[in-house]
Amino acid sequence: MSDNNTLVRINKYLSEVGVCSRREADRYILQKRITVNGEIAVPGQKVAESDIICIDGREIKKSSKEVFLIFNKPRGLVCTTARKENGKKIKNVVDYINYPERIYPVGRLDKDSEGLLILTNQGEYLNKILKSRYGHEKEYIVELDNAISDVDIKKLENGIHIVDEEKDIDVVTKPCKVARLSDKSINITITQGINRQIRRMCASLGYRVLKLKRVRIINIRLGDLKTGEYRVMSEAEVLELKKRV
Repeated sequence: MSDNNTLVRINKYLSEVGVCSRREADRYILQKRITVNGEIAVPGQKVAESDIICIDGREIKKSSKEVFLIFNKPRGLVCTTARKENGKKIKNVVDYINYPERIYPVGRLDKDSEGLLILTNQGEYLNKILKSRYGHEKEYIVELDNAISDVDIKKLENGIHIVDEEKDIDVVTKPCKVARLSDKSINITITQGINRQIRRMCASLGYRVLKLKRVRIINIRLGDLKTGEYRVMSEAEVLELKKRV
């Protein structure tokens, strides 16, 4: 925000300054963990940059430094800034990395999956990566419990009907790219972000995913980064990513 008096929704503001995603901000508000000028924040509230905004009593200040990290997420870590989920303690990626600047993950990689994750304090801008309408590619290596047939690979490519009443999911996935790596492993590139999409697609055809690893998001590649390690995105990578989104 360029003007201290410009009003924006508080969840949008917290996303812009790299505190958390909009969804997490809404959750914090409902938990009464956020205050604005000493008063408990309410959903939909609008704030200005000049307001004093605190989470758990700690004042939030906008960082002038852009941070873009590439992280090779191990299995077992949760892509959130929260330390509890459903009342239970969890291991989140932000605490694991322990970066000196406030950052949060762009999008999710489920707890049982591993591989490339982007973390940043420029969340509102990179939120475009998550929108399926932009058609940005995300590439994965998938290991299955049984050999996959050429017929089923073609079905994955053409789109799979996914139904999950509990999660309110009833959709046919968009066409995607699938290449065989071995009898039981494939490389798949999707442009959507449905919850556990690849696992659901494979399950619809009778396969169980044993290992799921993301290796690319748009132009950002995991490369030879070791599991559990991160690196700062190069200037060239950041410029190309910004150009594409």
